[in-house]
Amino acid sequence: MKLGVVGLPNVGKSTLFNAITHAGAQAANFPFCTIEPNVGIVAVPDERLDKLAALYASRKITPATIEFVDIAGLVKGASRGEGLGNKFLSHIREVDAIVHVVRCFADDNVTHVENGVDPVRDISIINLELILADLESVTKRLDKAKSYIKTGDKKYKIEADILQRIYDCLAEEKPVYSLEFNEEEQKYVNGLFLLTTKPVLYAANIGEEDIGKNEDDLPLVQRVKEYAQKEGNQVLVICAKVEEEISQLPPEDAQLFLDDLGLTESGLNRLVKTSYSLLGLISYLTAGETETRAWTITEGTKAPQAAGKIHSDFERGFIKADVVEYQTLLECGNYTKAKELGKVRSEGKEYVMKDGDVVLFKFNV
Repeated sequence: MKLGVVGLPNVGKSTLFNAITHAGAQAANFPFCTIEPNVGIVAVPDERLDKLAALYASRKITPATIEFVDIAGLVKGASRGEGLGNKFLSHIREVDAIVHVVRCFADDNVTHVENGVDPVRDISIINLELILADLESVTKRLDKAKSYIKTGDKKYKIEADILQRIYDCLAEEKPVYSLEFNEEEQKYVNGLFLLTTKPVLYAANIGEEDIGKNEDDLPLVQRVKEYAQKEGNQVLVICAKVEEEISQLPPEDAQLFLDDLGLTESGLNRLVKTSYSLLGLISYLTAGETETRAWTITEGTKAPQAAGKIHSDFERGFIKADVVEYQTLLECGNYTKAKELGKVRSEGKEYVMKDGDVVLFKFNV
């Protein structure tokens, strides 16, 4: 899973990304990996793993992970190649969702590229660049599809109709995700790799003085929320500067810092969890003496396809899945007891996996 962190200059994007990469470096159970200077991988916080590992005396814990990409070059005119526009657009096409950092704090020492703090204006600038880039791409495809209609092949007429709907939507400066498509149309749209089809999480970056305040009392945050609500997108309130400080502390000191601020968990943890749910993802769990691990799947995935996440042979030779709910397993005390009490179910090929399922797959190749 890959998320692109975007935002105008001086909104706190790089500060937040630094917090993400520092946290990744300090994740005790996951070896931090920087694939490129602008990419960081961090663990999805999951308190179930430690408890499950203790139950099985596991030697290793492997959490689910998220890859964050720091996408540079966002300025007005990015769709025309201004700044690092072309590089920015190519990177964003590769991500699954967008974390859009928006400045919701005033600071005379931090200049704003647009000479004033206005989060809705900032959002509009970037959204328009994405729309313009998609419009250029769709226009080319639409012209090509129309030119092929005369061949008599019906598929080009279908493609042209879909592209025309998308073109009209973009021409009205609306994102493609505001349109509805049937299953077959959606497959075609997914293959276009358009920028405005991606779900968006707005990270409202507040100042240190606003930490702990009621979000209803923060006018800039409320403006972002109102804007996001109209789009059907989510907002996470976070202080990037404090998150960067927390990410550089040892775990015990970080918790004391959070306690002093009156926070139950870091904003970074909330960001990772929210990003995970944004894409409709869940985790099933496997456990044993060797390893306890969380496996990322899309909500609605059936057992054989979930097994395929471990190894393709598991899916190809799938026989059944022995499943017990995480909480039930903890209450029973161990897997053997859970089985004796009839809490372990044997599920077949049509079983739809649930978040927190502890699974043992049976297969034969």
